[in-house]
Amino acid sequence: MTRRLLLSYLTLAALVLVCLEIPLGYVYSGAERDRATNAAHQEAESVADFAALSLAYGRPDELATQVTACATRIGGQIFVVGPRGALLYSSHGLTAREREGLAELPEVVDALRGGAGADVRTTSVGGVSWLSVAVPVRHDGELQGAVRLAVPTDAVANDVHQVWLGLALGGLGVLVGVAVVALVLTRWIGRPILELERAARTLAGGSLATPASVTKGPPEVRRLAATFNRTAALLEHLLASQSAFAGEASHQLKTPLAALRLRLDNLEIDVPPHLRPNLTAAMTETDRLARMVEGLLALARMEETALTPEPVDLEAVARERLTAWHGLYEQQGVRLLLAGETVGPALAVPGAVEQILDNLLSNALRVSFIHGSVTVILRPTSTGAELSVVDQGPGMTAEQRRRAFDRFWRAADAPKGGTGLGLSLVQRLTLAGGGEALLLPAQGGGLQAVIRFQGVPAAPSRRSPGFPGRPSRPSSRRPAIGAGTGGR
Repeated sequence: MTRRLLLSYLTLAALVLVCLEIPLGYVYSGAERDRATNAAHQEAESVADFAALSLAYGRPDELATQVTACATRIGGQIFVVGPRGALLYSSHGLTAREREGLAELPEVVDALRGGAGADVRTTSVGGVSWLSVAVPVRHDGELQGAVRLAVPTDAVANDVHQVWLGLALGGLGVLVGVAVVALVLTRWIGRPILELERAARTLAGGSLATPASVTKGPPEVRRLAATFNRTAALLEHLLASQSAFAGEASHQLKTPLAALRLRLDNLEIDVPPHLRPNLTAAMTETDRLARMVEGLLALARMEETALTPEPVDLEAVARERLTAWHGLYEQQGVRLLLAGETVGPALAVPGAVEQILDNLLSNALRVSFIHGSVTVILRPTSTGAELSVVDQGPGMTAEQRRRAFDRFWRAADAPKGGTGLGLSLVQRLTLAGGGEALLLPAQGGGLQAVIRFQGVPAAPSRRSPGFPGRPSRPSSRRPAIGAGTGGR
């Protein structure tokens, strides 16, 4: 921001200087040329008057002296010609050719024709620019000849160049002054904004150890900093309250739920057979409430901290979770398969892939039919890796897939036991790692949950760990029974 403000101030100052100095330079240059022209005209008129008197009264020596003296004083050349253009007097020697060409000069021709005023011309001879003025010589109304005066314009050009140089140096000095003032001003404005940016970055990281300064910078920035500090304090208070609630709820809710579940288990032997369904329903709802508490606490822990994605071996995690779930799937008569290709490490928050797979496998098992199958597919993508869990259940409509990631939302025909938090947790864990969670219809029916992870930037020569020797066809293994949380 400091650079942009400084550039804006300098650009504005440069535009003002250009608009002022260029017209001023042209005006001064024109004035200098007019002054030189007027001075040459006056000198030529003075010599013409003296020549008229000298020629009329027969004083040629005085005219020659006057012509030479005047030419020396002005640093130019003066020539006096007769009525027919013949050279009468000259301050400088001329060759025969120059004598003959003198009468053919345009300004001399105009003066010999009896021009009322001077004819001013600028010519270049031998690389030197000359200002030529020719005026007629009259006495008692009779044309007696003409006077041609020529002065070099180097002095005028030097004066004009000095003016332009002075204007340029003055403009540069003004720009330097503006740059110094603008730098001080932009730092005065930008420093509190940078402090505010650092405070916002700190707040985004989960804390605000040092509040933004409210005593520096313009009033608007100070008011903004004060408002930001109040907002940050309120957010910290809310986060602290949420953190305290999550910690307290973890102890206050889990303990009575565990005790309630234990009491229901102890009642099972004393309950008559015709009341057993009610007891089973109560135990099921107790388990569902426990899973819901676990899901809410997991969401609360996610939202109160800023998690940093780390490289994760998707294949290793997928094999480990399939090993944990295989026994439970086998008990339910559902096949659990792993298919796809070798993928490299992906970015995910710590523990996210395990929770994502647990929730998706739990949902898939709940909707799967006996002798059906659930397939976990891994495949590389242009930006990372993709993990899919495909079931053969009833699937979802487009509207249901759109709302499935909402908290506590459950489809009307969803199997019992779900909490409506599993997919919400999946989505938030995926987004925390910079990925994307999608629900798509599976081929042949069912639902395909697609989780896309960002890849880990690495040198082209490095390879991520994989499954050496894994068969390309779907495979299953026989591990121990595991448990998952959440539900569809």
